Amino acid sequence: MLHLCSKVVKPLKLQQTRTLLTRKGSPKEVSVDEAVKAIKSNDRVFIHGVTATPATLLAALEKRIPELTGIEFCHLHLDKPNPCSQEKYRANAFTNNFFIGANQRKQVAQGLSSYTSTFLSEVPRIIREGPLTPDVALINVSLPDKHGYVSLGTEVATAFPAVQMAKTVIAQINPHVPRTHGDSFVHIDALDYVCHVNEPLPEIPDAKIGDVEGKIGKIIADLVPDGATLQMGIGAIPNAVLDGLKGHKNLGIHTEMFQEGVIPLMETGVVNNSQKKFLPGKILTSFIIGTRRLYDFVDDNPSVVFYDASIANNPVIIAQNPKVTAINAAIEVDLTGQVCADSVGHRMISGVGGQVDFERGAALSEGGLPIICLPSTTKSGASRIVTAIKSGGGIITSRPHVHYVITEYGYANLFGKNLQQRAKALIGIAHPRHREQLERDAFEFLGLSAWRD
Repeated sequence: MLHLCSKVVKPLKLQQTRTLLTRKGSPKEVSVDEAVKAIKSNDRVFIHGVTATPATLLAALEKRIPELTGIEFCHLHLDKPNPCSQEKYRANAFTNNFFIGANQRKQVAQGLSSYTSTFLSEVPRIIREGPLTPDVALINVSLPDKHGYVSLGTEVATAFPAVQMAKTVIAQINPHVPRTHGDSFVHIDALDYVCHVNEPLPEIPDAKIGDVEGKIGKIIADLVPDGATLQMGIGAIPNAVLDGLKGHKNLGIHTEMFQEGVIPLMETGVVNNSQKKFLPGKILTSFIIGTRRLYDFVDDNPSVVFYDASIANNPVIIAQNPKVTAINAAIEVDLTGQVCADSVGHRMISGVGGQVDFERGAALSEGGLPIICLPSTTKSGASRIVTAIKSGGGIITSRPHVHYVITEYGYANLFGKNLQQRAKALIGIAHPRHREQLERDAFEFLGLSAWRD
């Protein structure tokens, strides 16, 4: 799926991909301490991820964790830490991260947890088919509606398949969780245990836009055509791009996540999703990160739909939309176009996420723009356009997947370019003080005896 070379893609119909959640009967209403008693030694426990982290349930589980052994946690990054994943519980629990968040980097380095290197589009598959099907799912859901449906709220990417597959589903019902649309609804009779909590969601404000990020954002925004379908990640550069799109028309959004910068574009009609082919008229996402303003915006908003990552990140589905502009970040890009985005040398800091899913989906889209962006230097001044990726660094996006690379000094279009042309283009967007050394290295290691356009 991820290596299609033709732009002729067969449309997928959403209804062909979904399965219904089985109702088990009325759940047991219990306290949080009673709820976590359902977890047994050697269980694999899924934790609702990102801003949906069920902190109250995890705090209750920490009281029990010393008496348990062989517990395996699995989750996306958590915006509240899991107290059960500490050095003192090394003999009791281990964590498999689908994406490494900041509060798991130390644990990964210490061997208390690890990273499951999988395209985000395929994480639902390893949940549904194995090898990481959970025994127990801990989730953070909204109040039930009059029909008995709760909502998975701010993270559906992995939570939906986990609730489908877990033998035991334990939910904290939380009035702070927004009721989001799409594959977010679960009937309360599909749950085994419910407990009522009053737990505000973590709030992560948009990153501030600095001078470098502003320049990169403007370069990207100038490339985006009217009628484009956008995918963006998190951070100052995506925010700068959104700021630069205020004069555009008829934009759409099909993304794995978004932040608050989308709201003004929706309110002014810049984003109206009218040109999208897959779920036209709606923003499609799988999770969100933001503040209460964003949670209120998606609450009971039918113009925003949440689907698990097998839908949101499926390159064939993505490619059905026009002019898909995929904007993804990198740690380093080497002179041949290889992208490191999950580690600094051997030190793991994040994961593959949806970068390859969307870069390929954009490449297959009619008029698509697959974009990798990064500042030209690190905070210490080292070049991020490099002769070779640091030893131990992982290649997330391969040479043939990469089209546009953008720094504050401009963009390099690598599509169809040979290695000499790639090196020249990338040196041209490196920081000026590093270009001479990069040219020497390119001459020595890539055999560049002459530049050829």
